[in-house]
Amino acid sequence: MRPETPLLDTVQIPADLRKLTDDQLPQLAQELRTEMIDAVSVTGGHLGAGLGVVELTIALHHTFNTPHDRIIWDVGHQCYPHKILTGRRDRIRTLRKQDGLSGFTKRSESEYDPFGAAHSSTSISAGLGMAEGSRLQGVKRDVVSIIGDGSITAGMAYEAMNNAGAMDARQIVILNDNDMSIAPPTGAMSHYLARLVSGKTYRGLRETAKQLNEKLPKFLADKARKTEEYARSFWTGGTMFEELGFYYVGPIDGHNLSALLPILRNVRDSEQGPILIHVRTEKGKGYEPAESSADKMHGVSKFNVITGEQSKPTPNAPSYTKVFGQTLAQEGEHDDRIVGITAAMPNGTGIDIFGEAFPDRIYDVGIAEQHAVTFAAGLATEGLKPFCAIYSTFLQRGYDQVVHDVSIQNLPVRFPIDRAGFVGADGATHAGSFDVAYLGCLPGFTIMAASDEAELKHMVRTAAEFDEGPIAFRYPRGEGVGVDMPERGEVLEIGKGRIVRQGTKIAILSFGSRLADSLLAAEELQRLGLSTTVADARFAKPLDTDLVERLAREHEVLITVEEGSVGGFSSYVLHHLATCGALDAGLKVRPMVMPDEYIDQMSPDAMIERAGLDSRAILATAVAALGMEVPVAANS
Repeated sequence: MRPETPLLDTVQIPADLRKLTDDQLPQLAQELRTEMIDAVSVTGGHLGAGLGVVELTIALHHTFNTPHDRIIWDVGHQCYPHKILTGRRDRIRTLRKQDGLSGFTKRSESEYDPFGAAHSSTSISAGLGMAEGSRLQGVKRDVVSIIGDGSITAGMAYEAMNNAGAMDARQIVILNDNDMSIAPPTGAMSHYLARLVSGKTYRGLRETAKQLNEKLPKFLADKARKTEEYARSFWTGGTMFEELGFYYVGPIDGHNLSALLPILRNVRDSEQGPILIHVRTEKGKGYEPAESSADKMHGVSKFNVITGEQSKPTPNAPSYTKVFGQTLAQEGEHDDRIVGITAAMPNGTGIDIFGEAFPDRIYDVGIAEQHAVTFAAGLATEGLKPFCAIYSTFLQRGYDQVVHDVSIQNLPVRFPIDRAGFVGADGATHAGSFDVAYLGCLPGFTIMAASDEAELKHMVRTAAEFDEGPIAFRYPRGEGVGVDMPERGEVLEIGKGRIVRQGTKIAILSFGSRLADSLLAAEELQRLGLSTTVADARFAKPLDTDLVERLAREHEVLITVEEGSVGGFSSYVLHHLATCGALDAGLKVRPMVMPDEYIDQMSPDAMIERAGLDSRAILATAVAALGMEVPVAANS
């Protein structure tokens, strides 16, 4: 049964919200929080961060004239309350589902989402561009970027603030401090001081003082300016942001509407340049299970609203992430030079398991992938064996460092690449589509892909033993396929694949996660009288050219299958076949890769089917290559 929300029912869009009085807003916050909890209990998704910004979301839409004024959420997983208030409440229970609402902000979804944000630390740069673009066109509007304390650990945020401060741009940044406790508020005095320094009287006096300073000798003017800065920072904090050119206000309690509203109005009505408002919030605010377990309730599956218990199916096999973490810990017992690095994703990458075993050999550098890569390179120069565990989609953020700091210097940094391929409900922004293409073009890189959880175990050990240069191994999200696990991984021969099933007419060469579907397709082809070989490439680089040439020589059709973009594994196979002359003999080659499009959120299986990479698609590709039609029974 849906919760009763009489006040929220009157708010379809923010214009309705702005009709409410300040006194009505706390009730609205309670109802909005209840609605969000109920919705996410049905859909799953990011819970804690959204609960923490309920009051802030209401205050922003009540104060600013959205969508004319721009509000940018960074990271977008804070945006569920925002979506409910901006005309999408009727679809909020479709979050992260096929054809439903995205779990992040998305420009194509609503005019209230001025910028898509699923990765972090982009909001200040984007907001500065919007503010400057509006100014150049003579449009007066406020631009507000809300950035989390984790997101502000990334260098890009400081690059943007440095630029905004130098331009003296009209931009508002809200630092949502919900975990790091940069400077906790100190009750009524803190709120009073924040209102004071954001108000017209103080700002007017400060401007007058600036004008007087200009008439003073330089040494006196500098002393007066520093005295004002440090006196204010003594009470409020924020010296660092002031040095970057931002006018600092805070810290303030982000759950106290009577504190938030006057400060936001003061800032809205001022002519001040870049302003940073430091807001303290609590993840999971207002829902006890989320308050008491912020990490476990950050991202959730469906759950019981009363108990908070999540409904997770019993896994049939261990997750790839867990296998990686456990195997790295096992290898760490044999080699004390192994160290682990993560960019704010210890649980997500599984490297926390290694960290529990070796707390002195694990480094969480924050949301700072560029730094993580170069930090790993530095460790490698001193003879250590760094495993820099980053999702495929996030490693893109550190690409220049991979090229310049790792690859060119041929440093043996190990890159475990989680979430390789489609990821389901997180959609296109989190899909690991491009890593083989963007790493494979780099000289000296070794690239592996695990076809099952046992292969992943072998690849972790292989990477640990490999000191010839950079090496990466990719593996998908979710559970393994249920194979028997070795006691310890084997060291694989570099650049060598394996034959899994022998046939004579059709060869399917799989790289990574598509091996199980390749075997299913081979069984169906066998029923059609088409003898089929299935091989697991294991390596994209160096390519097993002997295996490729053998498959080309002994079969009429060669199909390559990978859960990655064009420009990856199949490109290397085709390049070799063309240069060695194998195509001259009339071999029919059919590469199967991700389609040239971004696929929105749906289940992983639906994504694979949509991409044409499942067993039925492999079967259809093989049969079509021979000029045959797929039997209805085989394609049902």
